[in-house]
Amino acid sequence: MAQALAAHPGARPSSPHPWEETLARVTAGDAPGLAAYLSTLDEPGRRAVAARLPAYVTATARTAGWREWAAQGRPLLVAGVATLTGAAAVTTWLFRRELPRWLGEHDVELLLGLLRRRPAAWRADVARRLAARMRLPQPRHWEIAAALVRETGIEPPADEAFVVGWLRRLRPETAGRDPLLAAYGPRVFEIDALAQAPLWQVVETVARLVHDGLLDRTAVIDAVVRRMLRDGPAARAELAGLHDRLDLDIDESARHARDYAGLLPAGPVAVADVALAQLRRLEEAGRLAEELFAEAMGALAFRPEKKLLRAAVSWAGDAVLRDAGRADTVLAALATIFTQDTLALQERAARLAVRLAPQAGPAGREAVRQAAAELPAELREKVSAAYGGDIAAAAPPVAPLLPAGEGPALPPPIASPEELVRELAAFGWPPDVHAFERLLAGLAAWSHREPERLRQALRPWWHPFSPATYGHQGRELRESLFTAMSRAFLAFAAPEHSRKLTAQVPKRRLDGAPGAPERLYRRRAMELVTPFENGTGYPVLLATPTAGTGRLDPSALLDRLERLEAAGVAALPADLAQALLRLPRRFAPADVERASRLTSAAGRTCAAWMRDGGLADPEVTVAVRPTTYGLTLHAKLGPPAPGLPEEIRALYEPRDGHTYTLTWWPLALPAHRELAAAHLVGYLPASTDANDRQTQALTTLAHGDGPLGPAAAHALVCGMGHVNPAERAAATDAFLTLAARGDLPARSLADAVTTLVTADLVKLNRVVSVLDDATQAGAHEEVWAVISGVLEGLLPKEGERPRAGAPDLLAAGARAARIAGVRAELPEVAAVAARKGSSRLVMEARRLIQLVTPAPLR
Repeated sequence: MAQALAAHPGARPSSPHPWEETLARVTAGDAPGLAAYLSTLDEPGRRAVAARLPAYVTATARTAGWREWAAQGRPLLVAGVATLTGAAAVTTWLFRRELPRWLGEHDVELLLGLLRRRPAAWRADVARRLAARMRLPQPRHWEIAAALVRETGIEPPADEAFVVGWLRRLRPETAGRDPLLAAYGPRVFEIDALAQAPLWQVVETVARLVHDGLLDRTAVIDAVVRRMLRDGPAARAELAGLHDRLDLDIDESARHARDYAGLLPAGPVAVADVALAQLRRLEEAGRLAEELFAEAMGALAFRPEKKLLRAAVSWAGDAVLRDAGRADTVLAALATIFTQDTLALQERAARLAVRLAPQAGPAGREAVRQAAAELPAELREKVSAAYGGDIAAAAPPVAPLLPAGEGPALPPPIASPEELVRELAAFGWPPDVHAFERLLAGLAAWSHREPERLRQALRPWWHPFSPATYGHQGRELRESLFTAMSRAFLAFAAPEHSRKLTAQVPKRRLDGAPGAPERLYRRRAMELVTPFENGTGYPVLLATPTAGTGRLDPSALLDRLERLEAAGVAALPADLAQALLRLPRRFAPADVERASRLTSAAGRTCAAWMRDGGLADPEVTVAVRPTTYGLTLHAKLGPPAPGLPEEIRALYEPRDGHTYTLTWWPLALPAHRELAAAHLVGYLPASTDANDRQTQALTTLAHGDGPLGPAAAHALVCGMGHVNPAERAAATDAFLTLAARGDLPARSLADAVTTLVTADLVKLNRVVSVLDDATQAGAHEEVWAVISGVLEGLLPKEGERPRAGAPDLLAAGARAARIAGVRAELPEVAAVAARKGSSRLVMEARRLIQLVTPAPLR
C-alpha cells in the first residue's frame, strides 16, 4: 500500500525549527492554522514533526491541566494526520486514548481535507482500518471513515460498529441517495448490535423506504419477524411497531402464522401483543391451524402479564363460540390461568369455565378440577358446582427455609510492592472500599518493610509530577477519595513534591459535601501524609478490618497498638477512631484486661472504650423535610457522650445529598447499624431513580450488628422503592437477611412505608414487589407483620380515592397470610370489602378478609 504523501501544492523547504512552530500552534489551540502551516512543509519537515509527536503527547497528557489539554487535543490530531506517513500510523494516531474522541463538523472537515491530499489507495486503506478499530457503544471517528468509504468507492466494511454508526445517521430524506444503502439495507435487521441503534429512527426510515420502493417489502417483513424470533425476551418494541406500520394483508400474515405462535411464550409484551393480534385475525378468518391455536392458547396461559392474559381469555371465549370442538383446548388454558394469583383474571377464567362446562370433555374437566383447588373459596365453589362438586381447597404452599445469606468476603492483603503499585493504578471508578483498605494497609506495611523497593516501583506512577493529579488546579483544590489516596502515596514516594502541595493554601476547596463516614475515610488517607513527609512513617494501620463486613477483631487491634508502642509511634487520630468504631459490641474479659496494660494515649483510649462497652447507641429520629429540590429525608441524632474523639463526634451530624460511596458507610460502622443508617437516609432518596448501585449499602448494613430502628427502616424502604428491579434486589436481600437473623424492625418498617408512600417519596407498587419476593423466599411472617402495619395508613377511607398500588398491597398480604396461616381481625380491610362494586381493590379486600377471618365454631 502506498504510504508516501502526495506532494503538497506550494511545499517549500522547512524552516529550521518546524517542531517549535508546530508546538506554538498546538499550545495556542490553533488547529486550522496548524493545518495550513503543516501543508507547506516538505517531507523532511513533516518527518521532524512526526518524530516528536508521540513523546510529547505521552508526557503532556499526564501533566497538563484539563483545560490546557482540551485546547491542545484537536491541533495534535491535525499534526498526526498531516505528518505521519503510513495508513496504520495515522489510524493509530486518531485512536490514541489521550486525544479527543468526539469531533465537531469543522474538525472532521479539517482532518478530511488533510487526508484527501493522500493517494486514493492509501485513503481506502485508512477507511478499512478505521472501521476495524471502531468499538461500540460509540464508534469513534465514524464520520471520517464513512466519508473515505464513500469517496473511494470501496466495498462497504462489514464491521458491526461501522454499520451501527451508519444506522444512527440513517434518515428517510437522504437514505435513497446514500451509496451504502444497497450494501446495508437488506441486512439491517441481521446486525447483532441492532439494539445500539436508535430503532425508532430506523423504523421511520425503513417504513418510508419500503413505501417508496427502495427496500423490498416481503424481505423486510421476513427480516423483522425473524429478528423478533431471534431476540426472544430481548426483542425490541420498535420492531413490533414497524410490523404494525407495514400493515400486513391476510396472506402475508398467514405466511408467518407459525412464527407468531413462536413469539408468544417469551417475547416482550409489545411483541407478543402483535403476534396475538395476527393469530387472532387468522383464526377469525378460518386460516389458523388447530395445532397452532392450541399452541398459542397454551403459551398465553403461562404469561405473567395481565394484559395478555385478559386478551387470552377474551380470545378463548370468542374462539370456542366459533368452534365448540375447541372446548377442551380452551379449558386447559383456563385451568392454567386459575393459578395466576390475580383475582380479576381468576374470576374471568372461572366464569368462562363454568359457561363451558356442558361442552367439556374428560380431559378438559379433569384439568379444571385439578386447577380449581387453587381458586379463592367463592370462585372454587362455583366451579365445583359446575364440574361435579367436592373440589377441596389446595393446601398452602410450603415455605422455603429462610436464608440468612453470607456477608462480603475480605480480600487478602497485598503481597508485594509491585502488586501494591498495580492495585494503586487500578484504583478508579467506581471506588471500591476493600481496594481502599488494602491500599492503605499495603502502603503502611511495605513502606516499613521494603521502602526503597516500593519507591522504585512507584516512580512510574507519579513521574512526571502533576499537581492536577492530586486535586490542585491553580488556587482550587478538588478533594476526593482518589486525591486523598494519591496524596498518601505521593508523600511516601516523592515527599519533596508532597511538601510543596501541603504548603499551598487553596483559595477554594471543592469536596462535594460528602457525609461524615466518607470524610472519615478521606482523613485516614490524608493523615498519613505528615509522617511520610517527615520521614517517620507509620508501620501499621490500626483500622484495617479483619472481616468483610468491616468488623475488627479486638485481639488484632491490641496487636497493632502494642506494635506502635514498641516502635514509639503515636497512633493517628482518624485511624484510631475508625478502629474503635469497627470493634464488636461485646468484649472478652481477657481482651479488656490486656488493653488495660497498654501505656500510650491510644492504648488508654482503647482500654477505656472496651471497659465502658464501646459507643452507646444514639437516639435517632427521621423526618421528611422540604428542600429547594423537593422533599428529602433527614435523620437527627441525640447528642454524643462527653469525651468522644472529634472524629467520632462528627458522625452525630448527618447530612443529605448524593454520593457514590454509600456502600462504604456501613463498613465504617459495622457494630452500629442504626448510626450508619442515619447517614444513609439523607442520601438514598437521591439514588432511587439512578442505576448507581448505592442500594447495595443495605446488604452490607444487614450483615452488621447493633439494634435497628427508624433510620434503618427508612433506608430499607428507600431501597425497596427504587425504580430499577435489579437495584431493588439489594433491598430484598437485606430484608431476607434481617428476617433470617430475627433482626427485622417490622413496626418501624411499616411506619417508614406509610410515611414515604404518603409523602410520594417511594411508589407503593415497587415496595410491594420486594415484599412479594420476600414472601416467596420464606419471609412470609415478616412480610405479613409489615403489611398488617401499613393497612390502616394506606387503605382509602370512605370517599377517598385509592392510591396506586393499594390492590397490589392487599394481594401481597393475602399471599403472605395464606402461607403463614394468619387469623386476624382487620377492620380497615373489612370496611373496604363491604363497599359496593367489583373494583379490584374491593375484590382483593374481600379475598383477604376470607383468608384471615377465623372459621365459625360449629
